[in-house]
Amino acid sequence: MFKDNKRLAAADTLIGQGTLSEGKMICETSLRIEGEHRGDIECNADVIIGECGLARSNIMARDIIIAGKVFGDIITKGRLTITASGMLTGAVTAHSLIIHDGGSLNGSCQMESSSDSKNRSLIENDTSKPHGKELTGKESKEKSRQAG
Repeated sequence: MFKDNKRLAAADTLIGQGTLSEGKMICETSLRIEGEHRGDIECNADVIIGECGLARSNIMARDIIIAGKVFGDIITKGRLTITASGMLTGAVTAHSLIIHDGGSLNGSCQMESSSDSKNRSLIENDTSKPHGKELTGKESKEKSRQAG
């Protein structure tokens, strides 16, 4: 009983093999495609394109796994994984990209990382001291008072 619930949580919405769906799909939970979908996909959770799956779609999701074929652009806030049987033709915007040996990506890729926020904080810390000299204790306290 509990195993079945865990399996459903892995893919709450399923487009089964032999099924064709068309139109824009908006999902709050994870989606698995083993059939064919034509149209944009916006998902707040994960999208999995199974080995038998075909998506002629622009896909926006948290994490995306491609084991089948996708023709369209991908935007993910997390990780894009293309398995050995996966094929993607289109532009990718992702934080993390994994392509297994045998997987195929035909298109462009833009990586966005969370290190941008780290770089900003490093720059802010660097601007707290004037170039060429260290702040004394008194100057540091004055800067702190002015900042906050």
